[in-house]
Amino acid sequence: MKASILDLRYKTREVLRALRNRELVTVLYHGVPAGIIHPADSLQKSPRVQDTSFFGMNAKGKELPLDLVKRMRQNRYAL
Repeated sequence: MKASILDLRYKTREVLRALRNRELVTVLYHGVPAGIIHPADSLQKSPRVQDTSFFGMNAKGKELPLDLVKRMRQNRYAL
């Protein structure tokens, strides 16, 4: 479905119906595609916190974050 900015405002029910029917809605601004609205269930799930590289920074045998910041700033404040 293609919808202009005014359609989003005045025909919201039709846009939501299209999304419920798992259609992509292309948003047009002055006739030019500005973006695409996807149905909510078709979006990828965001990564879990445990899967990021910063998870577990306090694990045994690793440097504490505050100690890491102090070490990184050490040369910057030296006179």
